[in-house]
Amino acid sequence: MKPINVGLLGIGTVGGGTFTVLTRNEAEITRRAGRPIRISKVADKNLALAKEVTAGRAEVTDDAFAVVDDPAIDIVVELIGGYGIAKELVLRAIANGKHVVTANKALLAVHGNEIFAAAQARGVIVAFEAAVAGGIPIIKALREGLSANRIEWIAGIINGTTNFILSEMRDKGLPFATVLGEAQRLGYAEADPTFDVEGVDAAHKITIMSAIAFGIPMHFEQAHVEGISRLAAEDIKYAEQLGYRIKLLGITRRTPEGVELRVHPTLIPEKRLIANVEGAMNAVLVKGDAVGPTLYYGKGAGAEPTASAVIADLVDVTRMHTADPEHRVPHLAFQPQSLVDLPILPLAEISTSYYLRLRVEDKPGVLADITRILADQGISIDAMIQREPDEGEEQTDIIILTHQTRERQIDAAIALIQSLPAVKAPLIRLRLENLL
Repeated sequence: MKPINVGLLGIGTVGGGTFTVLTRNEAEITRRAGRPIRISKVADKNLALAKEVTAGRAEVTDDAFAVVDDPAIDIVVELIGGYGIAKELVLRAIANGKHVVTANKALLAVHGNEIFAAAQARGVIVAFEAAVAGGIPIIKALREGLSANRIEWIAGIINGTTNFILSEMRDKGLPFATVLGEAQRLGYAEADPTFDVEGVDAAHKITIMSAIAFGIPMHFEQAHVEGISRLAAEDIKYAEQLGYRIKLLGITRRTPEGVELRVHPTLIPEKRLIANVEGAMNAVLVKGDAVGPTLYYGKGAGAEPTASAVIADLVDVTRMHTADPEHRVPHLAFQPQSLVDLPILPLAEISTSYYLRLRVEDKPGVLADITRILADQGISIDAMIQREPDEGEEQTDIIILTHQTRERQIDAAIALIQSLPAVKAPLIRLRLENLL
């Protein structure tokens, strides 16, 4: 059969991996797709790199619009990233009647509602498996494999950079800044690591998964986003002593009041499988009402793992591009007319358990004052550590784990505790999830 012609925008790490894997596994992919899939045109500002990677097997240009406007191109693969020119190119490709495959989680989390509406109106497919968790097929699992279920919640380690940093902090007892420098040296962290370490990248991904899980529009602007840059090595040590590990989790949960959508460092019991995901690996835990908990684990980034997801989308689009749009799997799993705009809960209304670390004067009555404030706010204590002060020191740490309570109650208690004269440093608060 006539090959499907693919236009590739961006031939950096993922683009190069996509070209390599598609070429290497051409026969196998053709057997799966039913016809050859060929990257016939590549756009990249670095023409020398594009020519080196393609080795004469594709036309090369530095004009991305020449690709999306080319009538011979059937599918556009967008691997440029960001919100700016990528959005313009994707919308132009859709307007030209071309299907789109993208790994751009930021674009979809922020502008996905507009992009999917345009694709629906034009009758084309926007596929985005590679946008979340690299090579792990979590989008297909949520959209198709678990379609019999009412998804209850998702919790995921969905940023490899932060998971590497937290793993190294735990293993070596080093502070955040030192491990971040090592992560940058090894290539796990960007020169500007803000999106990773401040939780923005994970928030993009959990926004996309939340939309698919619950049949709601993208709500990135309402997500609570908190990173790991202020996490201290002693918190990781205390968590270990209490039987927990700290991971940066993206969490979304359906409740009677609305949908939780949050990213933050989280204590997880050390016996849980997801607590033992180390290094730069990703893992996503999904709880469905029929299937129960399911865990998806693998490489969340890298040239060939992400290329695996890009090419899987290319195969899907090749199989389905001639089908009646009404018979295709909807972009967000639910039929577009059936999406519901459930409220996103403000953080003050979520319920979970908490880890509190206080630096206090070592004198009688301090602990009694703290526990009285917690009791007055309706917060019960699950576990506690009170360290003996070091020799010659007059201050010590108190670590408290609470039972489940609302965030607003913890906020009120923290404000009162911070006002005590014996509390000598800002109180550290982390959230705790038992998961499954």
